[in-house]
Amino acid sequence: EVQLVESGGGLVQTGGSLRLSCAASGFTFEDYAIGWFRQAPGKEREGISCISNSDGTPYYSDSVKGRFTISSDYAKNTVYLQMNTLKPEDTAVYYCAATRYWCSWGVHEYQSWGQGTQVTVSS
Repeated sequence: EVQLVESGGGLVQTGGSLRLSCAASGFTFEDYAIGWFRQAPGKEREGISCISNSDGTPYYSDSVKGRFTISSDYAKNTVYLQMNTLKPEDTAVYYCAATRYWCSWGVHEYQSWGQGTQVTVSS
């Protein structure tokens, strides 16, 4: 059974940092891409970062490029999202999701999702 479990969310002040974790199990980690998405109240879920575990290539949306860093720990089957210089507009529920092999920004391309973790950035 594919499982993704996010952790690391919380409340932080503007300019602060958080590191999210996505622990994966039930599938061959190297055969999947893991994406990070977020959804703010009243808004659509948007893709912000992804890493293709087959070759380690990272991708970022323009809204987080230069501030967030995605990485994979193959020994722990865990993907991290280091978030720096956080802004109030980063406030959302953050989800990780898995899709076969290659990254995509399309929500419907992902077969498995975690339960989400709340990130709140106070001004």
